[in-house]
Amino acid sequence: MKVKRNTLLLACLVWSAAGFNILRIGLMAYPPYLMVVNYLLSVLVFVVFQRFIFGKMVKKHTARIISYLEERHFFLKFFDGKAFAIMAVMMTGGIGLRVSGLAPERFIAVFYTGLGAALLLAGLLFGRNFGKAVFAASPAKNNMEQKGE
Repeated sequence: MKVKRNTLLLACLVWSAAGFNILRIGLMAYPPYLMVVNYLLSVLVFVVFQRFIFGKMVKKHTARIISYLEERHFFLKFFDGKAFAIMAVMMTGGIGLRVSGLAPERFIAVFYTGLGAALLLAGLLFGRNFGKAVFAASPAKNNMEQKGE
């Protein structure tokens, strides 16, 4: 079950699906809490996760994938062990918070909206990186470069 190196950047599908689902949960819980302070808190969660976690992970994993010398790799190699562990902890924690009722609905609305938006953006950035990698490897681009276009 090996795929081409650049195909590993299709991690965008995993990240985007997860981000969309978390964002959807947050937005469904949001209607009773439509207040400026909650919007600002959601934006803060988004910025923190995008800047300090997901944005860095996208850069790190894209650089790692692009640096592979072999062309074909096991399809789960789009993350390293640490990233899979982080994902497992976040999923377990999130599901646990919702199921246990420990987190109030307002927290779910505010936090999940910011987190889901950051995760969705990370997926889209992986997708952009995939598009760039595919374009860089395309014969049409190589032909244009050879012609000086």
